[in-house]
Amino acid sequence: MYTMSGRIRYSETDRSGKLPVPGILDYFQDCSVFQSEELGLGVKYLAERHRAWVLNSWQLEIVRLPVECEAVTVETWASGFDKFHGTRNFTMKDQDGKFLAYANSLWVYMDLETGRPAKPSEEEIQKYHAETPLEMEYQSRKIRTPKEWEEREPVRVKRDWIDSNHHVNNSYYVKTAYNELPEDVSVKRLRVEYRRQALYGDVLYPKTAREDSRIMVALCDQKGRPYAVTEFLIQEKSAES
Repeated sequence: MYTMSGRIRYSETDRSGKLPVPGILDYFQDCSVFQSEELGLGVKYLAERHRAWVLNSWQLEIVRLPVECEAVTVETWASGFDKFHGTRNFTMKDQDGKFLAYANSLWVYMDLETGRPAKPSEEEIQKYHAETPLEMEYQSRKIRTPKEWEEREPVRVKRDWIDSNHHVNNSYYVKTAYNELPEDVSVKRLRVEYRRQALYGDVLYPKTAREDSRIMVALCDQKGRPYAVTEFLIQEKSAES
C-alpha cells in the first residue's frame, strides 16, 4: 500500500468550496503515479520499454466531498493481476480516518509498439505486491447505455489535456462529462468506461441521457463512436441529509 497526505487547495475547489468529483480522481491518479515512481516503475521506466498502463474503467464511490483546506489521506494498492490486466483500489480519508471516497480501477498493460496488450513481467508484479481487494460493492466495468440520447455542444481537445502518453489524460474525459450535469444534483457514484483514445485537436461530441437516478454522458467522435462513457448515480441536492 502507498499513502500520501495533503490538504485541499483553494485552486482545486469549485464554487461550493469543495473538491469536485473529478478532483478526487486526480488525487487518486497522482497517488498511483507516485507509488509507481518510488517502485522504479514510473513514466521513464515504461517509456524506455514502450509500455504503458492504460486505464480501462473507474468505479468511484463518494461518501462526502472534502472542503477547502481539509487535510486528507489517500491510499492506493494493487489488488490483483490477470494476464495483461491489473486492478487497483483507492481510498480517501479525513483526519479521523473516515472514508470520503473510495474506488476500484481496471488497467491494461499495453505494448505501445504493437498497440496490443502485453503481460507485465514477474518482477514488475512482485514489486507491486498485490494486496487484498477493498471490501465494496463492485459494479461491472461495462456501462449499460440507452438508445435515446440528447446531443450537446461539441468540445475541442485542448493542448493542456494531453499527458506524457500523448493522448487525453483520463481525468479530462470525466471533467468534460461532469460539466454536462445539471447544477442541482449531487454525485454518489461515478463509473467510467474508456473505449478509445482522443488526441490533441480531436473534437468530442457529448451526448447525455437520464434514467431515474442515473445520468449517462458519452463523449463521441463525429461518427458517434465513444471515446468514453460515464455514468453518474445522483441525488437531488435538496434531498441531502
